[in-house]
Amino acid sequence: MTNVDLSFSVEEYRSRLASIRRQMEKQNVDVLVVDDVEAMTWLSGYGVSETLWRCCCIPKEGEPFLLVRELDVAPAREKSWFRDILGFVDWEEPVDVLVQEIGKRGLAGGRLAVDFESHSMTLARFDKLRKALPDTDFVDFGKTTWELRLVKSTTEVSYLQRAAEIADKAMARAVKAVRLGGTERDVSAAAAAAYLEFGADDAYVGPITSGTGWDFLHGHLHSHPLERGAVVHIELIPRVRWHTARLMRSVVVGEPTDEQKRVASTLAELQERQIAAMLPGAKARDVDAILRDAVVAQGLRESFNNITGYTLGLCPPSTQRASDFTRTFNPTAEWLVQPNMVFHMYVSAHGLAFSESVLVTESGGQRLTQTPRMLYSTEG
Repeated sequence: MTNVDLSFSVEEYRSRLASIRRQMEKQNVDVLVVDDVEAMTWLSGYGVSETLWRCCCIPKEGEPFLLVRELDVAPAREKSWFRDILGFVDWEEPVDVLVQEIGKRGLAGGRLAVDFESHSMTLARFDKLRKALPDTDFVDFGKTTWELRLVKSTTEVSYLQRAAEIADKAMARAVKAVRLGGTERDVSAAAAAAYLEFGADDAYVGPITSGTGWDFLHGHLHSHPLERGAVVHIELIPRVRWHTARLMRSVVVGEPTDEQKRVASTLAELQERQIAAMLPGAKARDVDAILRDAVVAQGLRESFNNITGYTLGLCPPSTQRASDFTRTFNPTAEWLVQPNMVFHMYVSAHGLAFSESVLVTESGGQRLTQTPRMLYSTEG
């Protein structure tokens, strides 16, 4: 089973490797060990959960190699452009196997980099690796692999666009599934079926719940019957080639109040202004303020303690990071917006929420999600 299902061209993968090696040269790094699933997948094309530790190893010269469970070698060969894929048996210690390979390949000594913030590089694992390579200088590669993924390639954008199209189609099904006496599970089931029908990687729907205020949006899926007046929050996060788009809408069970209609209309209008301001070179905190300051000034919220947007892109199912906060829109954000960045922009108040997947273009933010920006209801 070899290279039958690469997500990107070998040329694009080699370009990513070259960008990593330029950073390695800047930091005087001889070998890089990557074990976060996002970075592994981005570099090698293959990532898997940490049932047993796994990694890819990037020497400053020569071909990189992938170290996985022997059971995972065949799937890795299907998805990865790496030709050098090593498997270990389940009762072996993978750190020991890596150390042996580093020695065989003449990579011991010098400077070895890891991401000190990697969820996979535990204190115990790092200590074991350090003790096994006493002549090696260990350094932090930092957020480099995350920073390099901020600006999307044409193919990455195409996957995000496809995911956004699935989100729109699934949202239409989910909205129709909301009914008096029904349950949140009915809504989730409708969205999950749409994901699979329209080509998403899996059926993991996203947060679907009901409540009031702004802080219930990450609530739980319930089985109780929906009562008149309930607001059902639907956030969809379909993935295509593990690249995720996101979309939020609210559905009122029954007829919305005039106040709910006013709030929804105002939120949608303010967010539209914010998206239009996402121009290349714009400072993130200024883009954030367009929405944040107006929401508070108009009395829609007494306080605004969450960000208004964050990075979208690669999000493998086994990640511990449900959202990528490498770049966020907040009052202290000094970074500058760049073309082909993609973000999840969201706003909520009074139990109502809107969000969009947004691509930065030369003329401002472009919504990849196209679901009508309105408050839905079972009687609307």
